[in-house]
Amino acid sequence: MNKFLPGLFLAFFTSFAYSQQASITKADGKKISALQIDQTLNRLMTAAGVSGLQIGIINNNQTAFIKSYGHKNKTRRQLNNPGTSFYAASFTKSLFAVMVMQLVDQKKLDLDKPLYQYLSKPIPEYVDYKDLAGDDRWKLITARHCLSHTTGFPNWRNLNPKGVQKLEFFFDPGTKYAYSGEGLVLLQLVVENITGEKLEALAQKHVFVPFGMTKSSFSWQPAFNEDYANGHSVDEDTFAVRRRANANAAGSMQTTITDYTNFLAALLQGKGLSNDARKEMLTPQIRIFSKRQFPSLNTDTTSAYKPIDLSYGLGWGIFNTNYGQAFFKEGHSDDGWEHYLIAIPGKKFALVIMSNSMNAESIYKELVETLAGVSIPWDWEGYTPFKPVALFTRQMGEMYPGNYMGEFDVRIFLDGGKLKAESKAAGIKPTSIYPATQTSFFMKNSPITIDFIKMNGPAQKIRVFDGEKTYELIRVEGTQKMPEREPE
Repeated sequence: MNKFLPGLFLAFFTSFAYSQQASITKADGKKISALQIDQTLNRLMTAAGVSGLQIGIINNNQTAFIKSYGHKNKTRRQLNNPGTSFYAASFTKSLFAVMVMQLVDQKKLDLDKPLYQYLSKPIPEYVDYKDLAGDDRWKLITARHCLSHTTGFPNWRNLNPKGVQKLEFFFDPGTKYAYSGEGLVLLQLVVENITGEKLEALAQKHVFVPFGMTKSSFSWQPAFNEDYANGHSVDEDTFAVRRRANANAAGSMQTTITDYTNFLAALLQGKGLSNDARKEMLTPQIRIFSKRQFPSLNTDTTSAYKPIDLSYGLGWGIFNTNYGQAFFKEGHSDDGWEHYLIAIPGKKFALVIMSNSMNAESIYKELVETLAGVSIPWDWEGYTPFKPVALFTRQMGEMYPGNYMGEFDVRIFLDGGKLKAESKAAGIKPTSIYPATQTSFFMKNSPITIDFIKMNGPAQKIRVFDGEKTYELIRVEGTQKMPEREPE
């Protein structure tokens, strides 16, 4: 694989050479300079504790701006650069969707032909799908269902809401939207059977090489060891990198901001697919009425997104903006990866954001509004904007730690200079809490807030709000061991 020169500088950000006066055109037609982009990223990343982030911007269907910010490994003080290998997470799914549509172009796959008809034996006879035996709805599943997330499967079988590690149907295929990686993995089995080739070989032949993606792969390559990013926690601690050996169409790809931005630009230019296939891929297949994208099988519904016609196409989310129809994709992994892209074909514009920080999604609402000039359905995607963090004082560290009891028990304690909370009864592992004010604290990536109530001296009680209900817990004197709760 070719190598990118890292070009690291002892500064907050690194990049290809861009004049600070250089500008890009946003989807709303307004200009934003390279200096303004830098200032925006610097401010938001610092305020929200985003360890590392990279952006790519497409103007006139050409890659116009690529820049790296922050760290690929903050513990080692190593900076990101445009050639740093990032875990793509679910950006993988959209690239796989393009590969599937190429097979449609070649008349090798029909989007509406039941998938089992492409296989040598019934789907439940494959070891990974034995759970489907006895439910003949497996005969209904098509490639269209898999790409539009309408299979009826949970996102992953280990997230089955019944609490069992089982793959099963929760609705008839094609009747509603529910995001599912399982559907993409099933489609991968079919694609490999149709072509007689493994996913990685197909991707190299039909996407990576033609689109110049020289540092991309569906599995970890030795060349990535020279320049890769680690994910970072909400506390900006560094996670160990996962070197995925098995190609997975739902989310195993490694790529770079340069490769993926160039891939998206090629797609907007009309490369890789016929006009008919691209149009079909970006045509709404199913309307979305869920209040949130996750949990994927949540039954809460809303009409809030009807004005923007929030829908799903084949591998991409779709909604209407003031500047034309947009397609988008997210990527998320709990080991520190949070990505987002939005493209507006009518404006020949796209923005790609890749981050190796679990705090990144908290800045995406403002970041996309600033760099693209459009609003996104951030609430549906769970992108809760960050809360400013107040200065943590020594007095807080002295007055707030202790054991608090009530409907459940909470322990507040200092660890490495950070205030943390845990509750075995409530299922809260030791988690950092951050001050919004002198007495009010919150957890990042969680609706939980904790208010400390005190007169003079240490806090006497706390009020815990979990997003729906408030609980009042009384402080137990000293640091005595919490009493065992009686079985209920």
